[in-house]
Amino acid sequence: MNITFVTVGKIKEKFFRDAVAEYQKRLSKYCRLVIIEVADEKTPDKASELLEDQIKQKEAERILKNIKENAYCIALTIDGKKRDSVNFAGHIEELGLDGKSNLVFVIGGSLGLHERVITRADEQLSFSDMTFPHQLMRVILAEQIYRCFRIINGEPYHK
Repeated sequence: MNITFVTVGKIKEKFFRDAVAEYQKRLSKYCRLVIIEVADEKTPDKASELLEDQIKQKEAERILKNIKENAYCIALTIDGKKRDSVNFAGHIEELGLDGKSNLVFVIGGSLGLHERVITRADEQLSFSDMTFPHQLMRVILAEQIYRCFRIINGEPYHK
């Protein structure tokens, strides 16, 4: 299975980069994980709704250029479907059995995702009603995908 994270912005903190790299290494046993970082737009304080929408549109263009037509796209949104780890693992396994071998997870920037990205997505996934920094979300997503493959393969993993 090929898994791609398309994310807005770079990870500046070394500890987040190290954590993602560790899960990327662990996942290499189960899948190929590629991380694509697209440039984020600077958002001025007290930006108008119009300006925020324009910023999200620019980021959306960059995101959409990196999602292949045949990819199954999962957008991380606060309004997405919530799953527990076992259910998420079952869903990932089911997608693979259905022939969806190219999964793309999209993590937006500080303003979230533009409607064009959400429309392109095959589904929306939420990890919480809380908002997380995109750098941390990348770590959480990588860990949960690693957990999925451990569950799918009947391998032990802490609960």
